[in-house]
Amino acid sequence: MKTSYRTAVHDALRDALRDDPRVVLMGEDVGRYGGTYAASKGLLDDFGPDRVRDTPLSELGFVGIGIGAALNGLRPIVEVMTVNFSLLALDQIVNTAAALRHMSGGQFSVPIVVRMATGAGRQLAAQHSHSLEPWYAHIPGIKVVAPATVEDAYGMLAPALADPDPVVIFEHVQLYNTSTDVDVLAPTDISRAAVRRSGSDVTLITYGGSLPKTLDAANELSLAGIDCEVVDLRVLRPLDDETILDSVRKTHRAVVVDEAWRTGSLAAEITARVMEGAFYDLDAPVARVCSTEVPMPYAKHLEEAALPQTAKIVTAVQSLFGNPS
Repeated sequence: MKTSYRTAVHDALRDALRDDPRVVLMGEDVGRYGGTYAASKGLLDDFGPDRVRDTPLSELGFVGIGIGAALNGLRPIVEVMTVNFSLLALDQIVNTAAALRHMSGGQFSVPIVVRMATGAGRQLAAQHSHSLEPWYAHIPGIKVVAPATVEDAYGMLAPALADPDPVVIFEHVQLYNTSTDVDVLAPTDISRAAVRRSGSDVTLITYGGSLPKTLDAANELSLAGIDCEVVDLRVLRPLDDETILDSVRKTHRAVVVDEAWRTGSLAAEITARVMEGAFYDLDAPVARVCSTEVPMPYAKHLEEAALPQTAKIVTAVQSLFGNPS
């Protein structure tokens, strides 16, 4: 049966609220409106306003409330409408949620899950469209995950809620309408990367909304005789070095596809780790395909030009084999 990414997120939220009375969902428009991307539609009717809470328009405030709830025994899921707006709550996330276990010598933990939409492709312009996952992946004390498949959109929430420390879940806006045939949705691991396509000539490393484009590029390159392995990071902090390096040692080439800006990106971090851990296995320098370093444009043709696209990935891979076209 075909299931959409949006439905998988909705069902994960529903099942979490049903299975654990400590779970509460809060955020802007999550209740009566059903969520900005309709992921929580109907949950207010099913579980009531004590469990599904619309909040004022203050990310600093409602993320702080979620932290307080977590400290007092609840398992809050806090939805931030878009990653850009999460900057208003950085103090709560970085200086409180991520730090309390360490500052208290392990006496306190903050089992909060913060969900947020990320990424571009929907013409929402520069204040709603950026990929700031690398900012959060920089922070000790939190786990950062990026479900790129329907299975992960459902399966990552339960283990995130079971984690005694904060977990940030990034849901790419371009994925909500994607769907796939799924027999059973179940909780999944949130500690390892996944090889989504096996190959022998080059490793393509990506995450989140860039996975479909990367798989398309791999399929196109296969027609030209280049066999690509595609690694979906899934977990952005801590990175699964073992899976990344094992793949690069096998293929001897790597291209990192990252919708974030190139400077200070996860692509930069992964490139550094590949150079540290698999330098002598490389037959070519590591290549990166990232977003152009501009605030995300509104105009569709400019937005598309700014983002990693399948054609750009194909070109980057071909350049590793001496074909710049």
